Amino acid sequence: MMTRKLPRTIRLDTSDLYVFAHAAEPGEWAVSGAFEFAGQDPAELERKAQIALASGWLGTESFGRSTLVEVAEIAEADYFAAIERLARHFVERYGAPSLAEALPVARAELDDAAGLCEHKLGTLLAVEREVTDTGELRERFRVIRPERAADHAKIWEIVEE
Repeated sequence: MMTRKLPRTIRLDTSDLYVFAHAAEPGEWAVSGAFEFAGQDPAELERKAQIALASGWLGTESFGRSTLVEVAEIAEADYFAAIERLARHFVERYGAPSLAEALPVARAELDDAAGLCEHKLGTLLAVEREVTDTGELRERFRVIRPERAADHAKIWEIVEE
């Protein structure tokens, strides 16, 4: 079975439930989701939408936001299912003319997200966005590496009694 790497939403604490209008569920495949803010003036957005613009990844199942994602392996069939879900979202939410026209755009979004995952599995990624004075949306991605995680021995184990 062929696999590739893709960002997957992760929730380290409950903060996403409070800072975003709609939080992604942990374990969703994710894309940057910057397209949601194209042509919008950040000053006119509600506070939670401003936070989503500044630092939220977009889950491809709930279409909620997540502060962090982790690099994970995805099966090829699941990759193409995520593309189709995103394409349907483009049709239903953004008025794309047809699923056939939305599919290549959705594929490009997932391919871009996959391109960010050239790191060890479990590496955390964060996004920072800003709108420049010229109205351009700029994204920067931070990598939070599990530098020595595999080098350490487990110091405890949870067992059922």
